[in-house]
Amino acid sequence: MGGRGGSSPASLHSQAAGDGRAPRAGLTDDSWLECVSIRSRLTGVSDPAGLPKGIQNAYAFALFNALSFQMVLAGPMILYAKSLGASSTILGLVAGLMPIMTIAQIPAAQFISRVGYKRFVLGGWSTRVVFIFLMALVPMAGGFLNAGSRLALIIALLFAFNLSRGVSSCAWLPWITHLVPAEVRGRYLTIDQLCNNGASITAFVFAALMLGDSAAAWEFAGVFLFSGAAGFVSLLFLRRIPDAPVPTDDDDGRGPIPWGAMANHPPFRRMLEMNAVWSIAYGGLTTFIVSYLKASAGFTEREVLLVMSLSFLGGLASYWVAGSRLDRLGSKPVLGFTMAAGIAATLGWGLVAGRVLPATAGPAVALAFLVGLCNALFSVANNRLAMGLVPTMGRNHFFALFAVVWQLTLGVSPILWGILLDAVGSRRGTALGMEWNRFSVFFVLAAAAFGATFLMTRRLDEPKAGSADAMIRELLLHHPQKFLVRLFGR
Repeated sequence: MGGRGGSSPASLHSQAAGDGRAPRAGLTDDSWLECVSIRSRLTGVSDPAGLPKGIQNAYAFALFNALSFQMVLAGPMILYAKSLGASSTILGLVAGLMPIMTIAQIPAAQFISRVGYKRFVLGGWSTRVVFIFLMALVPMAGGFLNAGSRLALIIALLFAFNLSRGVSSCAWLPWITHLVPAEVRGRYLTIDQLCNNGASITAFVFAALMLGDSAAAWEFAGVFLFSGAAGFVSLLFLRRIPDAPVPTDDDDGRGPIPWGAMANHPPFRRMLEMNAVWSIAYGGLTTFIVSYLKASAGFTEREVLLVMSLSFLGGLASYWVAGSRLDRLGSKPVLGFTMAAGIAATLGWGLVAGRVLPATAGPAVALAFLVGLCNALFSVANNRLAMGLVPTMGRNHFFALFAVVWQLTLGVSPILWGILLDAVGSRRGTALGMEWNRFSVFFVLAAAAFGATFLMTRRLDEPKAGSADAMIRELLLHHPQKFLVRLFGR
């Protein structure tokens, strides 16, 4: 982008990404079909309506990658940090390091065109696998390092792990956007989420069985070692994903990057604002659900991980909820539905923490399922929306800015929530028929943030998108009617 002066975000948006949605001005139907045919041969797509050849390797990568990162970025790592005496603020830091480190995408984006998509991602992912194996050594250092030193060491390794991920991940979305045609991106993303959530269930069940009711140091080391092994296997599939050329008109790192102009492009800005508020709502949610179940509800490590593993059933259900609807109705109604589900989930957890609903397995499993559904739906719909809004010219920098705003807020959010929880501490009182303690206050405030995000989804720009109301009617009325007709006949 830099050095090519005179291109405004509006003009950039008009060039949006060889998406193949409709013939450009000046092209006849026959010449447009010929362009699509050429594009299909170049990208390896055997059918203009199909997914590219070799994309199954991306699904396998997603599967083993999820087996790996869930161990060191989610419940098992939170439980290990808690076993070392970490406060809520420190737990928020542990949870927030991954999204915070996406800020590295800003300076890294300019190097993608020099290195190439595939080499850039492969280099970063290989580096982070090394740090996972180093993490597996930390629990075994209890003989000569006290708990505080081990906690500091694990945070340092998490910092390095997430920095390498943050640098390399800026090439992932541009790479996939180039490989997958616009008309089937929803399909690709929902299958990707299916692989992610299926693997995540496996990871959490394995961790639950491994850690048991009261985990020893060697058991945490075994979980992290499994993470490293799965990460290594994921690299084998990453190497097999077809590479894609960086667009020749993309920025090559010369000249200033107009970050301000990019961020102020109205459709892009509204998406960034929605992402920031969503991240406040969702950031720290799973971290403090784990903390609540362990610290206040009396669940063992095994029970906590089994409950959280079922949240990924919600992620699997996103394939049924979104499915063909994402490409047919658009991202906007899926995002609206997601925020409504998020309000229900966080208010439910608030009622459990406020002792209105029992803190037992039944409500915990149902609410964890809903949280998992929200996260998966947001991920696929948000990424699809960004793929449609981001233009070809300057694509790497647009995606870097998008990821940094989304993920940086997602990283800072749990730290701020952790400070709030530590500030409330053991204080509690009763009002409106429920107990107000640090966890019930957190969940109710998160519900309010989901409500604000719902309002912001209505301002998003997405041509030909359906409404959230239409999607809800289809899910709750039309789809069940079709199922009953098929089951019982007319």
